Amino acid sequence: MHFDATFFAFVAFLIFIIGIVYLKVPGMMAKSLDDRASQIRDELAEAKRLREEAQHLLAEYQRKRKEAEAEAASIVAVAEREAKMLAEEAKRKTEEYVARRNALSEQKIKQAETDAVNAVRSAAVDLAIAAAEKVLADKVDGSVKDKLFNASVEQVRSRLN
Repeated sequence: MHFDATFFAFVAFLIFIIGIVYLKVPGMMAKSLDDRASQIRDELAEAKRLREEAQHLLAEYQRKRKEAEAEAASIVAVAEREAKMLAEEAKRKTEEYVARRNALSEQKIKQAETDAVNAVRSAAVDLAIAAAEKVLADKVDGSVKDKLFNASVEQVRSRLN
């Protein structure tokens, strides 16, 4: 019988297949594929868990952000109210200060007017006394002067007491 190359290729192929089955290569490949599938399944579960955790963290941070925004808004509102109150208080104090200064100025003006009137009166009295003294000195002699002086002294004493 004449064996050609095809026959020997076929026999080599059968020996190869038998060798693979004998060495349990298909079982090892199945086990490897099962292990790889299990690893992929575990990785998918881990990815799902991480995704859920990330969504939970995202929701928590969004809640915290909303709370912070609300707190910031309330702080701004309080600050605006305080600023408005401070502005009103400053305006009120300024108005009170201006009113006090005006009253003080008016009081000083009235005092100055009173002082001026008193100074004019005093000057007029001094002038009148000097004129009266001159007129009396020209018209009155020594005995009349003594009587007038004593009467004036008595009048001043009576007013002082």
